[in-house]
Amino acid sequence: MGSIQMSHIMLFFVTLAVALGGISTDSFWLLRIKQELVDPTGILENWSARAHMCSWHGVTCSDDQKHVVGLNLSSSGLSGSISRDFLNLTSLETLDLSSNSLSGLIPAELGQLQNLRILLLYSNSFSGKIPPEIGFLNKLQVLRIGDNLLWGEIPPHIGNLTELRELAIAYCQLNGSIPVEIGNLKHLTSLDLQMNKLSGLIPEAIHGCEELQKFAASNNMLEGTIPSSIVLLKSLQILNLANNSLSGSIPVELSHLFNLRYLNLLGNIFDGEIPSELNKLAQLEELDLSKNNLSGSISLLNTQLKNLETLVLSDNAFTGSIPIKFCLNNSSLQQLILARNKLSGEFPLELLRCSSLQQLDLSDNSFKGELPRSLDKLEELTDLLLNNNSFTGSFPPEIGNLSKLENLFLFDNMITGKIPVEIGKLQSLRAIYLYDNQMSGSIPRELTNCSGLTEIDFFGNHFSGSIPETMGKLKNLVILQLRQNDLSGPIPASLGYCKRLQQIALADNKLSGSVPLTFRFLSELYLITLYNNSFKGPLPPSLFQLKKLRIINFSHNKFSGSIYPLTGSNSLTALDLTNNSFSGPIPSELAMSRNLSRLRLAHNHLTGNIPSEFGKLTELNFLDLSFNSFTGQIAPQLSKCAKLAHLLLSNNELTGTIPFWLGSLQEIGELDLSSNNFNGTVPAEIGNCSKLLKLSLRGNNLSGKIPPEIGNLTALNVLNLQRNSLSGNIPSTIQQCKKLYELRLSENFFTGSIPADLGRLTELQVILDLSKNNFSGEIPPSLGSLLKLERLNISYNQLQGQVPASLGKLTSLHVLNLSNNHLQGQLPLTFSGFPLSSFLGNAKLCGPPLLSCSELSGQKVKRLSNTAVVVIITAILFTSAVICLIMLYIMLRIWLNWRQVSISNSDNGNNGSDQQKREEEKLVYEDDHKRRNGEFWRVTVPSQSQGEVQNHILHFKMDSKAMNNTRVRV
Repeated sequence: MGSIQMSHIMLFFVTLAVALGGISTDSFWLLRIKQELVDPTGILENWSARAHMCSWHGVTCSDDQKHVVGLNLSSSGLSGSISRDFLNLTSLETLDLSSNSLSGLIPAELGQLQNLRILLLYSNSFSGKIPPEIGFLNKLQVLRIGDNLLWGEIPPHIGNLTELRELAIAYCQLNGSIPVEIGNLKHLTSLDLQMNKLSGLIPEAIHGCEELQKFAASNNMLEGTIPSSIVLLKSLQILNLANNSLSGSIPVELSHLFNLRYLNLLGNIFDGEIPSELNKLAQLEELDLSKNNLSGSISLLNTQLKNLETLVLSDNAFTGSIPIKFCLNNSSLQQLILARNKLSGEFPLELLRCSSLQQLDLSDNSFKGELPRSLDKLEELTDLLLNNNSFTGSFPPEIGNLSKLENLFLFDNMITGKIPVEIGKLQSLRAIYLYDNQMSGSIPRELTNCSGLTEIDFFGNHFSGSIPETMGKLKNLVILQLRQNDLSGPIPASLGYCKRLQQIALADNKLSGSVPLTFRFLSELYLITLYNNSFKGPLPPSLFQLKKLRIINFSHNKFSGSIYPLTGSNSLTALDLTNNSFSGPIPSELAMSRNLSRLRLAHNHLTGNIPSEFGKLTELNFLDLSFNSFTGQIAPQLSKCAKLAHLLLSNNELTGTIPFWLGSLQEIGELDLSSNNFNGTVPAEIGNCSKLLKLSLRGNNLSGKIPPEIGNLTALNVLNLQRNSLSGNIPSTIQQCKKLYELRLSENFFTGSIPADLGRLTELQVILDLSKNNFSGEIPPSLGSLLKLERLNISYNQLQGQVPASLGKLTSLHVLNLSNNHLQGQLPLTFSGFPLSSFLGNAKLCGPPLLSCSELSGQKVKRLSNTAVVVIITAILFTSAVICLIMLYIMLRIWLNWRQVSISNSDNGNNGSDQQKREEEKLVYEDDHKRRNGEFWRVTVPSQSQGEVQNHILHFKMDSKAMNNTRVRV
């Protein structure tokens, strides 16, 4: 407060001195201006009446030292606002307040400084609109007010500044269009409108700026085409229209801008081919046409663009190969970026003539074939990016001759073979990326001679052998990525001396041994992944010293002992120790990592309670403690983990009831509490978890009914409540869970009928398992609507009635079990392919694969009419006996008749004996013939009435074999 009073007192004396003629008027106004400025560094301390104003910091006076003509307070650390008293400095020609922290509006009173030629207010925090009064500064030549918080449109009054040479309003928030009045600025040489929100077309009137040398309007929202009138800007050297929405083809007229040195059209919507006329731009040094929709072949020839140093054509749709005459030996080309196109063919040997080339990027194309061994002709090369192509063959050892090479990207190709030992000659190498190839062999120890290496990425190859013991020589190494190879042996202890290491990824190998004790020196390490190896033993206690660790994944190894050494960092975001042999309790120190979002400790031998301190982990998203030996109840403090989406606690020894507060976890998507010792009921509050996708409470001691609130889980995919003691009916509200594709309710005590509403769960696919309950009634025909269902098990219930024909439509079924019920009737024909075991224990079911219904009916008659069967058998035996007696009687009569005939013939002497013999011979022949043909047996019986012999046929039609094999059946 005292300093303010002193300032006012001093100002009073200054005012008095001005009135008495002892001090100039301009110094008075400067001291007034000082009052509105905050000067934390004291740079304006010498602004006082004790010194002449012409000696004050930043002040330039007129020749007679009576007036201020220039004020330069640039980069002075000032804040505050611009005083309106500036209007009183009527002789001011230059005002530079740039690069400070000034704020507020740009005062309209500045428009009254009629002698002002240079106004520099850029790099502050001015806000509001550009005052139109700026247009009154008729003598203004330089106006730079960019890098502020200015908004609104560019005032058309700018067009009145006919003496203006430089206009820079970049890095603001201006909107609207570029005013056509800009064309009035005939002497304008530089127009910078970059990084605003300008829209609309580039005005045709731009051609009025006939002396324009630089036009930069990148990073706006300009649209339409480049106006053809731009061809009249013959002095134009820099044209930057990048990152707008300009469209159409690239105008051929640009080829008439013979002084153009820089042309940047990246990030627009230009299409078509590159005009070959651009080859006429002999002065062009930089050309960037990337990120457009350009197509066709590359028509630009560096043989004509002799001054071209940078050519960027990436992110287009160019096809074909690079032109044969692309480079001459005297080419100036230093950067060639052709990434992310559709270029093809083998590595373009034409590029080897670009001897000045420093950066070559052919990545993300369709180049193929082997890399040329003559790559070392590009002696100036610092960056070689050939990734994401289809190059084959081996790694050329000649690359080792590129002594200036810093970045080598060959990843995502099909390169085979070993890394040549010549790689060790690349003393300038900073990054080598060989991942996603088919390389093999060992990692050469010569690689560790590249002392400048910061990044190594060999992921996804077939490298074998051990990690070089000399890795410790790479003192600058930051990233070591060797995941998914066939490396074996231990981690070299020397790796712990690479003290700048931030990432170590050695997962998915065949490494063994333990974590080196030297890792305690890796104080910058924030990521380490060792999963899917064969590491074993306890962790070194000194790992507790690694305070910057954020991501740890040691899963699927054989580590043992305590996990305490991994809890020293308070920065952990992910810790995965799944499938090891860690034991003991979870250290409470783990809860100090307040940003921990993923904690996976499943499949270990951990014991004790779930720490109540976990309630402090408010960022926790994934908690998996399954398959351990945790006891006690679920810590109620977990209710504070509001972001928890996965809670997996299965296969432990947890007790108590399922907490009702689980319903407050609004982000929970997976809840698995199966195979524990929980009792009580399923809490109704579970129905509040609207994002729940999987709910598994299998294998506990839960009782009571399924709460009807389960129907609120409309996103649910999996519901598993099997192996509990739940009872009652299935609630009808379950029909609201229309996204269910797996439903398991088996091995409980559910009663009642199977709800017909289950047929509305048409997304059910994996299984519907209602087995081993007490369901009764009939199978609802609506289950035939579950057309995606693959497994259906309703065995071991009390179901009755017929199997609905609608179930025959379940053509996706490959597992079916209806066994051990009271079902009856015909099975659907489509069930014939299922095994008999699917239907056993249903005595009245029939149809394939069981007995046909007619056969089953016959078996039923025999079983139900045993008396009738006895009667039928008795009748058959009696009938057979009667027939035998009749046959015996007939045979006896025939024999008696034959005796009488024989006696009669003998009494008649030899009369007719010859004729009788002939007839007997005939009979014998015919009988033999017919007997051989199996026709019948013939017996001659004399007729009593006529005394003639007749042939009688006994109808036993059989052959000799049949006679021999015939058995009597009763």
